[in-house]
Order: sequence, then C-alpha cells, then structure tokens
Amino acid sequence: MLREERRRTILEILDRDERVTVDELVGRFRVTAVTVRSDLDALSKMGAIVRSHGGAVKRMDTAPDFPLRFKEILHHQEKVRIAAAAMELIHPGETIILDSGTTTAEIAREIRLRKTSLTVITNALNVAFELSAAPNASVVMLGGILRPLSLSMVGPQAERAVQELSADQLFLAVDGVDPEVGFFTPDIVEAQLNSIMLKASRRVTIVADFSKFQRRSLSLIGTMSQAHRVVTDDKIDEATLQSLEELGVEVIIA
Repeated sequence: MLREERRRTILEILDRDERVTVDELVGRFRVTAVTVRSDLDALSKMGAIVRSHGGAVKRMDTAPDFPLRFKEILHHQEKVRIAAAAMELIHPGETIILDSGTTTAEIAREIRLRKTSLTVITNALNVAFELSAAPNASVVMLGGILRPLSLSMVGPQAERAVQELSADQLFLAVDGVDPEVGFFTPDIVEAQLNSIMLKASRRVTIVADFSKFQRRSLSLIGTMSQAHRVVTDDKIDEATLQSLEELGVEVIIA
C-alpha cells in the first residue's frame, strides 16, 4: 500500500472509531512501527489528527481548513461516486458554476472524461486546470486574490464578476453542513463569494461526503432553504438524511 493510501485509511479509521493505536496499524498495514509513527506525525502536523501516547485520536473541533493536497486523499472513493452522481444532473449546453474543492474537482474530471459540452464558471485553479483538457467545455475563470490553501480566487474582483453572470446550476463543495443552521466554509471571504454564487444560480446542489454533516466551520454560506439538492454517499446517517428531507431538500445517495 502506498503512503498516501495508508494515510487516507488512517483518517477513515479515526473518522469511524475516533481512536487508533500504533500496534493496530502495524498489524493492519504490515509495516514497521517507525513507518506508522511517521504517518501519524505527518497527519498531526497537517492538523488532521491529534497524537496520543501510543497512537492517535480524532479531532473533535469544528471543521478546520486544510491544504488541498490533504483533502484530496480524504474519503476519495466517496467523492468519486458523488461526482458521478452529480454528472447525471448536468445537461449538455448548460452553464454551471463549480466552486473550489476536491469534490468539485472530481466533477470537473467527469466532465473532461465524458466530453460534455458545457460552459463552466469557476474560481478554482484545480478545477480550471482539469477542464483545460476538456475539448467541449468553455471555461470562465474568475479573477481575484489567490487563497493558496484551496487554490481558489476570492475577493471583490471575483464577486463583481459573478454578479454579472447567470448559471443554470451551482455545485457547491462545503466543509460543514448542519441542517438546522446551514452550510459552512472555513474562510470568511470565500463564504461571501459563495453566497453570491447562490444568487447567480437557478438551482443549487451541495456536494458533500458523509463526514461533512452535523458539523460547522467558521463561516456560514447559506441556509438549507437556499439549497435544492444534496448529493452525498451512503454513509450519511439516517437522522441527518431525515432532517434534510423534512426541510424539503432532495437528497441523492451516490
């Protein structure tokens, strides 16, 4: 197993069990304790886990802001399935907005692979890069101030540009969803841009894996009344699913 696969699996174990020991990971991966400790130390430095004596525990605070390279390895298979399900909602010839995030980057990859004819508005460099090889996609790249953590453009320039545009659909990747309050992102400036994207779009779809639910981040983007659909994976818990449906939000399970 490759290093990144191993670390992704550690995060998934902690997300499920909330704690893990070095000995357990040595047995699971069939590697040395030195290798496991190196993995745990690297994840701890990223802020993804909390190191404990003989192992690690899950972070229990609100959703922090991690570098994109870290987010790419977390719940990757779920994101791939969510992107494939989201693609079924997109029709050729539409104009869509893809905001920054690793799940929206997977949607961009699906657009490239399926050679779908679309106009895509985005503030995300990773999304634009993925679509640069999509022969039938016309890409509108928003300018502004670069956020290195998310590789996204934000600020007044990006906001003014979106205010002059209109889209059929917005696909929004978020860092937290609390059905009673709304959906969140760690960055205040990006939240402001996302809220303008909501107003510019006829339909709003939140794309989020199961780990994003029942948690909040720093900045509120909008309330659930502003979202038409949620696309998630089959690990979402039943209580959250019921809460979303009671609010009139369509939920699609990938």
